[in-house]
Amino acid sequence: MSCPYASTATAAPTGTAPTARAPLSDPLVTVYPEQVLAQHRCVEDPATVREILRRPEYFAADNALTTAMPLAPATLRRLAARRFSLPPVLASASGEPHREVRRIVARFFSPAKVAAQSEPIRALVQRVCDGLRAELDAGGTVDLATHLAAVVPPRIMAALTGVATPPPADLKRWSRDSLELFWGWPDAERQLDLSDSAIDFHAWLRDEVDRSTATVGSGAGPDPGAPGPNLFAALHAGGVDRERIRSLGYFLVIAGQETTAMLAQTVLVTALAEGRWAQCADPDGGAAASREVVRRSLARASSVPTWRRLVVKDTQVGPERFAAGEHLVLRLSGGALGETGDPSLAFGFGVHRCLGAGLAELEAALILEEAARALPGLKLADEPEWEHLLSFQAPRTVPVRSAAVGVDP
Repeated sequence: MSCPYASTATAAPTGTAPTARAPLSDPLVTVYPEQVLAQHRCVEDPATVREILRRPEYFAADNALTTAMPLAPATLRRLAARRFSLPPVLASASGEPHREVRRIVARFFSPAKVAAQSEPIRALVQRVCDGLRAELDAGGTVDLATHLAAVVPPRIMAALTGVATPPPADLKRWSRDSLELFWGWPDAERQLDLSDSAIDFHAWLRDEVDRSTATVGSGAGPDPGAPGPNLFAALHAGGVDRERIRSLGYFLVIAGQETTAMLAQTVLVTALAEGRWAQCADPDGGAAASREVVRRSLARASSVPTWRRLVVKDTQVGPERFAAGEHLVLRLSGGALGETGDPSLAFGFGVHRCLGAGLAELEAALILEEAARALPGLKLADEPEWEHLLSFQAPRTVPVRSAAVGVDP
């Protein structure tokens, strides 16, 4: 049994990756289970990665959204029974089908539209921090991952796209479960739980897409191909069928909030661990200091440190030969990039570069800057433990407390 979103490998999923206390910086082969390594070839050299991403005719995006580990037969049957389908679109598509969708989506994330969110982001962070201050002043510990980083991105994504978001608890659960199902190494029993979560998310999306596109073509919707108040409606008006809109929505909702929240978590931990919190709060230099922490984090420990490609034709890049059929894991952050402080690959490269790159950088920088100003004197309450999936990483929590509490004057 096969499906377009499942790995084509046939072995049963086994093995676990080592638990990490730090971001991915060593060669990729040290952090992935043996079975994942058996199915993928890791490419570390930045110049080689850039050339691979520059040549989609040889290195296709077909496997970008397939599961890292093969799904068990029981999982595939359960997904099929509930009509769970994610046809290629945007990140996993190529050629004209990719370009037609990208043109529409890009209009919702133009530099002007993203820049207009600066003040709403600042105001939201300030409100959240106001609500956390009393607990911190009382000597309590607060998780900034849950109470700050996870709060901002969903609201900003909804404002930009006009697409509603699920209830926060459902959104977080669906996002985390989908990341684990597609990019983790769950065993057969765990897959069933994750697939139930994915099915619930897919069903919510089906209803949301149907609601958003119901008036398109009746004279009440946006002009074909033009960005309207709702991204799903604009895609449908531009000729994109509902199945592909659901597929795009599935990963756009996750990417638009979960990976941005993960980046914000990394940025917050980096600033605190490296003693840069006060610099980021400075009235004169805080904005520049915060942007620099984001830049360093993208170079050394992006929330999306790798991405995948499928070799479709035998070819050579520099001294390396690639054979058709090989599945590649490309390093986008860390390794040599981290050593040189180069963030240029953190959001990909070429025709599939992330459309939300500017938004993610803006949100992460403003979350750090405003939090540092609103909550001075914070320190990490514990060393965060990092979670690593095939293409995603972040500290699981950002536990903080006030450094001033309990200190004699």
